Amino acid sequence: MSNKTKIHENLVRDSDQNKTKTQEDENTETKQSLDISKTYDDFDQMGLDEDILNGIYSVGFEKPSYIQKRAIVPVMSGRNIIAQSQSGTGKTATFTIGTLGRITRSDKFPQAIILGPTRELVKQIYDVITDLSQHTDITLRLLIGGNRRGRYDVEPPINEQILIGTPGRICEYLRNKKINPDGIKIFVLDEADEMLSRGFSEQIQRIFHYIPLEAQVALFSATMPPEMLDLTDKFMKDPIRFLVQAEELTLDGIRQYYVYVQDENTKFDVLCDLYSVISVTQSMIYVNSRKKANIIAEKMQSCNFTVSCINGSMTQEERNTVMQDFRSGTTRVLITTDILSRGIDVQQVSLVLNYELPLEKEVYIHRIGRSGRFGRKGVAINLVGPWEYNDLQKLEKFYSTQINELPANIDQLIS
Repeated sequence: MSNKTKIHENLVRDSDQNKTKTQEDENTETKQSLDISKTYDDFDQMGLDEDILNGIYSVGFEKPSYIQKRAIVPVMSGRNIIAQSQSGTGKTATFTIGTLGRITRSDKFPQAIILGPTRELVKQIYDVITDLSQHTDITLRLLIGGNRRGRYDVEPPINEQILIGTPGRICEYLRNKKINPDGIKIFVLDEADEMLSRGFSEQIQRIFHYIPLEAQVALFSATMPPEMLDLTDKFMKDPIRFLVQAEELTLDGIRQYYVYVQDENTKFDVLCDLYSVISVTQSMIYVNSRKKANIIAEKMQSCNFTVSCINGSMTQEERNTVMQDFRSGTTRVLITTDILSRGIDVQQVSLVLNYELPLEKEVYIHRIGRSGRFGRKGVAINLVGPWEYNDLQKLEKFYSTQINELPANIDQLIS
């Protein structure tokens, strides 16, 4: 190759780099000029890169939802944010679009970490951000546990720009120096109330120890208990808050009912009676333990009902298979613990049945939010024994809602 050719290639490369840098500088100036207190009724007004806008419209978004109108720009601006949004209102797209807008595309190292409490939710977040970024060259990496790895497996350092994972796996990679955290500029916690609870708090604290002190923190969830908000004062400086009152949490598109049963045997009989008369595309049955999930699944299968079951004791491969079959419609009824109460979006789900009321009242809205996604109509039915009736009344009071007794014409209400 001649010197002249080399000089030409260098000039072209430098020109492309300068063009990219100029575009990024312009995008940065646009972001800084946007008013974070404003409501943006169109994605085009948000100062988003054209490639990201193409991704947004490619997945079928036309107009931003309530939370997207208010929170995407603050996320992009670099401000700390605490955002509460009801299930099925576009929360995941809010923080993924905002995170994409924070990435400096010429910097080929980790700049964002997005955490979720379960592998299924994290995989769903990864799928959403993959679709939204399809027209960009932004790189992504899914980091979750449960996959078999050899004892002496050696993985190269991770250089993808956005890392989406579970707390345990992200902690492991940070501890083993597979992730260089120096360039992390945004740290997102989905289902933040669960992530900051006792089960994950130690891991979250470790991650905070690794990432830069000046990194932006963005917390998202459908529920934000007061004790969690008090905790955020310890590690978030001057966050913007988008909060919802408890009485505003119940989704308008979900009709809630209860069936009063005398004992455990009667409860199972009622469950079978319901499924013999109602016709829904897909539904989910919630219980409070792995043991109960397996028992109900086996008993329903023995009664010739086609159901599947998922819980935390299953391998990742088994969980993936169950979820794939349920999403595709191969199985229509899924029995699960609260491992799938948060964030999981299966559009065909129109009925959620609480075989047991949740142990924590904040979980109720996450469970019934699996139906009625994005404004679609849904139904929630609670099977309530005498030992649970007080808990049902507490749910009504907490959410300022009314849960009516299931009418006789249920087959006409759910179809």
